Amino acid sequence: TAALATAADADYEAAHGASFVALNALLMRRYLEERRLTRDAFAPFAILAHANAAKNHNALYRQPITAAQFHASPVVAPPIAVLDSAGICDGAAAAVLAPLADVRRRAGGAGRPAAVRIAASASVTDTLALGDRRDPLVWESVAGSARRALAEARLSLKDLDFYEPHDAFTIVTALSLEACGFADRFAATDLAREGRFDPGGDLPICTLGGLKGRGHPVGASGAYQVVEAALQCRGAAGAAQVPGARRGMTQSVGGSGSVAVTHVLEAV
Repeated sequence: TAALATAADADYEAAHGASFVALNALLMRRYLEERRLTRDAFAPFAILAHANAAKNHNALYRQPITAAQFHASPVVAPPIAVLDSAGICDGAAAAVLAPLADVRRRAGGAGRPAAVRIAASASVTDTLALGDRRDPLVWESVAGSARRALAEARLSLKDLDFYEPHDAFTIVTALSLEACGFADRFAATDLAREGRFDPGGDLPICTLGGLKGRGHPVGASGAYQVVEAALQCRGAAGAAQVPGARRGMTQSVGGSGSVAVTHVLEAV
């Protein structure tokens, strides 16, 4: 917790004991108050992540959970409970980068994976402290990096087959979906309840469990997202495969939305 807090504002957040759980609890409480919701509205995000992780043999939490279990989960920092939170864990992931022409020559043969291209990559920063933002529930780094990446790739949100958000907490999932434009403001929980982000929905998310179900090895989490997105684009995600997936977006977030790095990957 102390190490993670170094990514927060040391003077006005970390020094006063505002860990990342506490900071995200402030965001979640603000969201619930403004939308007039209870924390059970966030249950679909955790349930979905665990259901997807159950199909991933590399995931840490491969056991499905129910709405009742989510409701009864022990509170860590009100209103955030254990099942709102991604577990910090060990993990390693790696991606091999090469010129596209070389990859194309080697791809597609017997026993060889299909080529996956990095169509775009963008990074945008915001203030370090939540208190310095115009609206803490609008994550401008997430919005800006998604917008720039899609512009670079010459794509729109509707062109994406799946999305891997930085779901360190259920509130982060909701704020990221809304910042990117996949959901209107305060509508992400409604869409999740309707199944719009499920494997067969309009926009599958956390397809192999996300940070919540697969586990959150912090420095390796962004690389995990890229590897899992490449598997989806290749049609090699096994039981967790999104049918027909060829193009997806990954997003790694630092701090409480202080920086966001977005990649768009596509099969070629």
